[in-house]
Amino acid sequence: MRGLTDKQRGMLDFIEKFSNTEGMSPTVYEIGDYFRIKTSTVFAHLRSLQKKGFMTRSSKARSIALFGKRKSFRHTSFVLAIPLLGRISAGFPLNSAELKEGEVYCDSSMFKGEDTTRLFALRINGDSMKDLGILDGDFVIVRQASAAQPGDIVVALAGDETTVKSYYPIKGRIELRPANSKYKKQAYRPDDISIQGKVIGLQRTLL
Repeated sequence: MRGLTDKQRGMLDFIEKFSNTEGMSPTVYEIGDYFRIKTSTVFAHLRSLQKKGFMTRSSKARSIALFGKRKSFRHTSFVLAIPLLGRISAGFPLNSAELKEGEVYCDSSMFKGEDTTRLFALRINGDSMKDLGILDGDFVIVRQASAAQPGDIVVALAGDETTVKSYYPIKGRIELRPANSKYKKQAYRPDDISIQGKVIGLQRTLL
């Protein structure tokens, strides 16, 4: 790994091994204890590693996620990069740009057995699914699919607009139901909507 000091290489190795063993990333204090250095020194190394493109972190504890340069993503057993395709409505239908905006980093153990090439992420806009724990600004992880079972939370295309709702086929119609009493369910003819995927995960913040 070019451009790294011996201490930074060791820190990356420690973070990876700790995360594999414990199922979560170490805190700044745990890194400092392991290397017997001050937390201010740990912060300095972490900032340098972020600038060099080997990791990312937020202000929250245990938020370190390792990755490599753009063409050499560090696929570890605990971090998975899922393409972020834009915003999706959890209120009234909203136009969704089918353009990759970036990546959402998730714990790969959440998706064991999944074909990860079929996964994508969308940013939620609105509060109509809040009673199911899907809040405004959340990132939903979606598996590409063209069909769904009753009760599935789906990404559905109605005309040129997309929305995320619970899916219920009722008497020859398709109901897309919100999870907030402020919003009404919407009914469609089967030919008027297209299922784009099934929501299988949630990420509240970017790692």
